Amino acid sequence: MSFISIVFYVFAALTVTASVGVITSRNPVHAALFLVLAFCSASGIWMTLEAEFLAIVLILVYVGAVMVLFLFVVMMLDVNLIQLREGFWRWFPFGAGLAGLMVFEMVWVLGSRQTSDTVTAIAHPANYSNTKELGRLIYTDYVYPFELAAVILLVAMVAAIALTLRRRVGVKSQNVADQIKVKAKDRIRIVKMAAESKDSVSN
Repeated sequence: MSFISIVFYVFAALTVTASVGVITSRNPVHAALFLVLAFCSASGIWMTLEAEFLAIVLILVYVGAVMVLFLFVVMMLDVNLIQLREGFWRWFPFGAGLAGLMVFEMVWVLGSRQTSDTVTAIAHPANYSNTKELGRLIYTDYVYPFELAAVILLVAMVAAIALTLRRRVGVKSQNVADQIKVKAKDRIRIVKMAAESKDSVSN
């Protein structure tokens, strides 16, 4: 067994273990940390497949941005774990069927002729750039799907902002424009009061 194969199996075992930890962990913060470990292990697998650009993007985007956001949200929200587990058994058949379908697809792909042992990997030259080749394919052969995905993501961003900024009854919010143009006379009121004599105070 070669060194690359050993590294692959180590990262694959870490990915599977971390994935199981994500779905079995009782603490949402621990589940998010297990997901970070799964992303890092998957990045290592992509490095062994000479997909350096995808590995770096996975670390920078998912681990460095998305998962940090998830951690902040999970830690700031008061998540009711008992309420989350109420519908577990109701949705368990659907989840089991979906998991079985994914396993079937993985076995089908891994058992196909394109991924069998008879197919040898392409030997790339020393100056081969995975990032350059990926960019060439995206902006030539797959430019329309790439632009369509960009439009879908833009629509999702606009929808998220619109849902966040919508006016809801009973929710306190700040008006930054009113706070900036406020003046001292709007906040402080000076009142003159007549001085009281000692006799009135004693009575």
